Amino acid sequence: MRNYNLKIAGYNIGFESSSNGPDLKPSAKFLKNIHDNNGSDILIRVHSESFNLPTGAERVFRAPYVEEINGIKFNNETNFWSVWKYKSELYIWTIFPLSSTEKNAVLKFSLTSMEWDLWIYSSQDETDPLEYPLDGLILYYITVINGDIMIHASGINNAGHGYIFSGISGKGKSTMSRLWENSGARVIHDDRLILRNTGNGYRMYNTPVYNNDEPRESILSKIFIIEHGPENKLIPLKGANAVTQVMANCIQHNWGPDIIARLLGSISIMCGAIPTYKLIFKPDRSVIDLILENE
Repeated sequence: MRNYNLKIAGYNIGFESSSNGPDLKPSAKFLKNIHDNNGSDILIRVHSESFNLPTGAERVFRAPYVEEINGIKFNNETNFWSVWKYKSELYIWTIFPLSSTEKNAVLKFSLTSMEWDLWIYSSQDETDPLEYPLDGLILYYITVINGDIMIHASGINNAGHGYIFSGISGKGKSTMSRLWENSGARVIHDDRLILRNTGNGYRMYNTPVYNNDEPRESILSKIFIIEHGPENKLIPLKGANAVTQVMANCIQHNWGPDIIARLLGSISIMCGAIPTYKLIFKPDRSVIDLILENE
């Protein structure tokens, strides 16, 4: 196809192939997010050619490709993706480590423009413009523009109450999702969420990660920063303590003061409105009982 729109976390993201651009083929994990084209919050034009960064562009952020095998992390690519800045424009240069063919891309955008350009250099005639890692990167910078929050967390809705359980890998996000699902709750996602202030309260949204993902959202009622422990314990977090613990689990590229200020401000407002807790828990039904008793 030559163009299509995705609805993800309430954002309407349009993709349009240029006259010399490739055919666009969204991957399976985005198929349930396709919707009729009725305008776009962000329009991304896709081109089939290489693109050279402007002379004088400054690299402000670089990410290595880290693969985990048997619990051991390996840095497989020193030049995975990077963010470059030239005047008011930003550029993401990336390779595609999971692709079956060798290719690279440059995304040109800014934090004030709603029209972006994506150049993909590949031998293929069709492409997924949201192939990893562009999926997470594009969504992240859309949250930055909108003052929203992308966070490592699992989220559930239980009888109209929405809870997120946030922590780094191994702290129990998937365990918590499984416990609530077995108790009849609806899982919004078990890995990566977008949190938005809708003007009528906060809502959480899933982001497509797995092939069977479908759009899901819920009201956000409480935030829990989790870790495993010998007994269940719920500790209220207030003020700066709440903000710093939530921020530590957010996806963030802190290469500039404006980026930091946007996220810090959004989290501060959210933690002032949504009760936030440190949750130490045993991986069984008893932790659900504790949360429901304190509802």
